[in-house]
Amino acid sequence: MVIAIIGILSSIVLVSMGSARRSARDATRKADMRQIINAQEMYYGENETYFTDDGTVWPTAIGTYMSSTPLDPTNSGSYIYVWVDNTPNAEKFCVYATLEAGGYYTASNAGHFSCSDAAPILDDCCLP
Repeated sequence: MVIAIIGILSSIVLVSMGSARRSARDATRKADMRQIINAQEMYYGENETYFTDDGTVWPTAIGTYMSSTPLDPTNSGSYIYVWVDNTPNAEKFCVYATLEAGGYYTASNAGHFSCSDAAPILDDCCLP
C-alpha cells in the first residue's frame, strides 16, 4: 500500500516537472531572442546596417558582438531558431523561436514580440 502511494505521488511530481521544464525552455528561448536584438543593435551602431544572413543556415556569430549565437535548448527538429532572410533589406532583421507553449517569440529591428499566427516574415515579424 505504501509503495503504491509513493508511486502515485512520484508520477504526479514528474508530470508537474514536465510543465516547469517546458516553461523554463521557453524562457531560455525568449532570453536568447532578446540577446540577439542586443547584438544586432551593437552591430548596427558600428556598421549602420544589421548583420545579414540568407536564412539557409543558422549563423554561428553576429560579428564580434555575439561570438556564438545560441541554439535551441532542446536541439530538436521541432523547436529551432529561424533567421528570416534579410539580405534584400539590411535595415531590418527578423529572428524567431517556436515556443512549446504555442506560437512564436520574435526578435526584430522593432523589438521583441509574441504571436500565434503563421510563421513571422521580415516585413512584420509579429508586430502588434
